[in-house]
Amino acid sequence: MASKLLMITVFVLDVIAFALAIAAEQRRSTATIKTDSEQVYDYCVYDSDISTGLGVGAFLFLMVSQIIIMVASRCFCCGKALSPSGSRGCAVLFFIMCWVTFFIAEVCLLAGSVRNAYHTKYRSSSLFFNDKPLSCETVRKGVFAAGAAFIFFTSIISKFYYVFYSKANGGPSLYGGEAGVGMATYK
Repeated sequence: MASKLLMITVFVLDVIAFALAIAAEQRRSTATIKTDSEQVYDYCVYDSDISTGLGVGAFLFLMVSQIIIMVASRCFCCGKALSPSGSRGCAVLFFIMCWVTFFIAEVCLLAGSVRNAYHTKYRSSSLFFNDKPLSCETVRKGVFAAGAAFIFFTSIISKFYYVFYSKANGGPSLYGGEAGVGMATYK
């Protein structure tokens, strides 16, 4: 049977990760181009950098959630063999999908956090006529939102994986009998 306490714990962690990713999308850095007081050069001024921390928080909460599910199921590969059934087949399918969506979510969150923390240090001179315009680089809109979407998918898929794993693990074992040969006396 699937543990209800484990499912609730993982659900709460996934909701927190999702909320942090949405907050990171809403609070990502923006930049404006300013000119110095002598009007010699232009430079970038960035606002709050809080979305980097929110993205890293979402990254960590999702990772803890995934670790809990994998430890509870012994990462599907350790422990006794699962009974052959449709539940085992579904568990294998959801196991693979869970890791794919988890990896995509983590990459989105990590890339968004790193990119959001990066602030250009370049200046462009206002004195020269042919100078290139200044580019204030920020994280693209939707990176944290994509991470949030894949957190949502990972949350659903990991719970299905755990339920099907528990169902396949709880069935009668094919090789669960006595290992030796019975040597009872015959009459």
